[in-house]
Amino acid sequence: MSGIAIVTGGASGIGRAIAAALVAEGHNVTVADLNGPGAEQVAEELTKRGPGAAVAARLDVTDAVAVADLYRSVKAGMGRLDLVFNNAGIAVGGAAEELTLEHWNRAIDVNLKGVVHGVHAAYPIMLEQGFGHIVNTASLAGLVPMPMGIPYTATKHAVVGLSLGLRAEAAGRGVRVSVICPGFVDTPLLTNINPDLPKTRMSGDAREDIRRAQPRLYPADKLARDVMRGVRKNRALIVAPASAEPPGGPCACFPMAASGPRNSSWTASAPSNSATEPDGAPVRGPSGELPLIARPPCAGGSGRRRRAARSGCAGWT
Repeated sequence: MSGIAIVTGGASGIGRAIAAALVAEGHNVTVADLNGPGAEQVAEELTKRGPGAAVAARLDVTDAVAVADLYRSVKAGMGRLDLVFNNAGIAVGGAAEELTLEHWNRAIDVNLKGVVHGVHAAYPIMLEQGFGHIVNTASLAGLVPMPMGIPYTATKHAVVGLSLGLRAEAAGRGVRVSVICPGFVDTPLLTNINPDLPKTRMSGDAREDIRRAQPRLYPADKLARDVMRGVRKNRALIVAPASAEPPGGPCACFPMAASGPRNSSWTASAPSNSATEPDGAPVRGPSGELPLIARPPCAGGSGRRRRAARSGCAGWT
């Protein structure tokens, strides 16, 4: 059955891939993005492919009124709102001492408050109609710490917490909530670190640095397929690629994601923030610099744990 969906940040990267997957399944999608012409181009291309259809909307997710107006207008025009993907985000990176409050405020405004605005707009609509699914994009950097990008990892941890908390509240009211936690995904975001912000050592194109941590970037279309599968199965945490999951699965970090609202234990076990080699020395890059990503708690050991460590347990998406 086709549904009515909104995807923010839909003009490129993960958002575009999710919008494409939705249209391919027959859904009607509003492709929302700050880049209005880009959204229009994507909507036109996806509608030609079918069997679903797409329309474009220019949207600044930092504008709460604009977000609410768009979500309400889609509900009013289509009669319902089935799926909302609060996906828009930016990459902010650099050593802690390089970062200004401008970096922090921009990361919070887009990556966290952009999701808050989407949830605040969509949730009342879905409660009123008695159904719907909110899907928020976080990152593996929302499950384990990522140095050299602490505003990013802080906002993504917040999105994970927001999503799991809301999921517990909404479970008995017909509304589903999931959060996407990908590793490094091959998107334009990786070439535009700190957009329109003061420069740091991480500014600009970070692909080469990232490939030292994860040689093969995960394709956005594969992630979109993982996301659609996770949405169909109503997964709390959608982690991709599978090799990047913490040992024991994502619920090892957030057990409430598996247990649901009836579990009496609301305490998530925190992963270690240590990053060391087997001899105990700090992990550093080839030139002695601090690592781009934190060594995951699964580092060392064998089999899946080594694969998870190699893939990286945190990353810009």
